[in-house]
Amino acid sequence: MSSRSDILARLDALRALDAPAHGGRLLSYVYDSGRPELDELAAAAIRAMQPVNGLDPTTFRSVAVIEREVVDFARGVFHADGDVVGTATSGGTESCLLAVKTARDAWRARGGKGRPRLVAPTTVHAAFRKAAALLDLDLDLVSVDPATGRPVASALASRLASDVALVVVSAPSYPHAAIDPVADVAAAAQAAGVDVHVDACIGGFALAFWPEDAAGAAPGPWDFAVPGVTSLSADLHKYGYAPKGVSVLLQRGRDRQRHQWFATSSWPGYPVVNATLLGSKSAAPLAAAWAIIGALGIPGFTELTASAAASTARIVDAIGAIDGLRVVGTPTGPMIAIAADETVAERRVDPHLWADAMGEHGFVVQLQPASAQPNGTVLPSTAHVTVTPVTERVLDDLLVAARAAADAVRGAPPLDGAALAAQLLGDRPPALDVLDSAAAVQLLDAAGLLSPDGLGALAPVLALVEALPAPLVERLLIELLAAGLER
Repeated sequence: MSSRSDILARLDALRALDAPAHGGRLLSYVYDSGRPELDELAAAAIRAMQPVNGLDPTTFRSVAVIEREVVDFARGVFHADGDVVGTATSGGTESCLLAVKTARDAWRARGGKGRPRLVAPTTVHAAFRKAAALLDLDLDLVSVDPATGRPVASALASRLASDVALVVVSAPSYPHAAIDPVADVAAAAQAAGVDVHVDACIGGFALAFWPEDAAGAAPGPWDFAVPGVTSLSADLHKYGYAPKGVSVLLQRGRDRQRHQWFATSSWPGYPVVNATLLGSKSAAPLAAAWAIIGALGIPGFTELTASAAASTARIVDAIGAIDGLRVVGTPTGPMIAIAADETVAERRVDPHLWADAMGEHGFVVQLQPASAQPNGTVLPSTAHVTVTPVTERVLDDLLVAARAAADAVRGAPPLDGAALAAQLLGDRPPALDVLDSAAAVQLLDAAGLLSPDGLGALAPVLALVEALPAPLVERLLIELLAAGLER
């Protein structure tokens, strides 16, 4: 048996392996308010709710009150009327899964037969690919403009028919921070009798407070102020500044929302009634979100969002002034996609090499692969930057690093993914039906990806992702992550 001090010392040693979750140098995955007192408040709320099981709000009545107040806050900021009801979930993926499940079952209740379609832009979050796979829908993806990351409303509207259970639009999309044409799509969907989900998971609680005079594209109507929007998801563990994982899913119409629920009394145990996918669940993140909402209120959220908006505008301007880089489209919200400026080949800055070079200056930038679309166009390779209120404190250092990283790789050609793939796999990629776990590990090991520092530079990994067939990439990525957990 280990002592308390030994256990915590071991935990501190393990945490030292992590990217820094506070301080503004990790530009994805975390959403730092920059206010330590909010972290302390959240920790106190978590401790108070630590033994509570959110499974049964009739036994733990605090859960019902806290969830109702969190949902009411979300209803207010997203312009929901009295017909909109909501649920707290464990995160954006669960919110998206439940939105699709509700729409599928509502479509069936209206007489839909067979396997329905889910229509969405290619930039829709991967959670909807997961939802289509798990819930047996055909995913019908519509290409977006590679220059802006936005779909054309008429292209989405042209896919609407009686077999469509749901059309999804983003506010904003994760890859490019583009707001899809919510109002136009919702009008077409309403005329066609198709449900519309607005995925505002990443930026909803920022866009709700976005300054009217902020640089970039104006948000325009995108939430329940738009007729025809039937559901909306937004994560409180992103720009609600709560710990992972808590999200909200709002649905228009009580009878429609009841398709989200599961209930059974047909087993020998207690009657099971769940609004979400989980049964037993922690109420701690929900309580933390509730506490932060109470502490910030509308003024606090407005102030934090203004800081993120100002930092975003400065970064966009700075990237635009760096020879060889460009910002994709006109970002709306606190995210930026950065691509190579291809106008002068010898001056281009490869975004993946640039992102790796940013790591040498202490900033962690996320790499996004190029992606072929159904219409034959290709979305460019990009680097993704998430901006939070704490970014303001490191902004000068960030901009210096951005320029220095660009200088270090300017003119370097993008890595040849096909050559890397040939070096790793030979003339022919292995067939998936013979690629078992051992064979996949052998390939990963040969590529040096299983060594302790194998993922230090990610540009080569992304070059392979872009060059290899997607099913093979996905199989190898599964093994890469699984091997890391098992070793």
